Amino acid sequence: QVQLVESGGGLVQAGGSLRLSCAASGRTFSSYVRGWFRQAPGKEREFVAAISWSGGSTRYADSVKGRFTISRDNAKNTVYLQMNSLKPEDTALYYCAADLSRTTVLRTSQGEYDYWGQGTQVTVSS
Repeated sequence: QVQLVESGGGLVQAGGSLRLSCAASGRTFSSYVRGWFRQAPGKEREFVAAISWSGGSTRYADSVKGRFTISRDNAKNTVYLQMNSLKPEDTALYYCAADLSRTTVLRTSQGEYDYWGQGTQVTVSS
């Protein structure tokens, strides 16, 4: 059974940091684009960041650029999201995803991703 499992969420004060992890099991995702999305209450799910299979290319939403860093460890079948300088507006349920199309494009539409985790909650207090 293929699973993506996120961890590392929690409650943090504004200005703080968190590191999210997304471990995959059931198959290897080392050849595929991986991404992070988030969904705040009452809002649609939105793109946060994506990374190429090699880790050599990354893409970020403007709202997190310069504060968040996506990385991956293919040996561990895991992708990470380091979040610094957190703001209350970063509060959301964070999901990791995998794009199995073998594209080299780092896509931002959730419909382009094939596998999803269950999400981990990030809450930033002011």
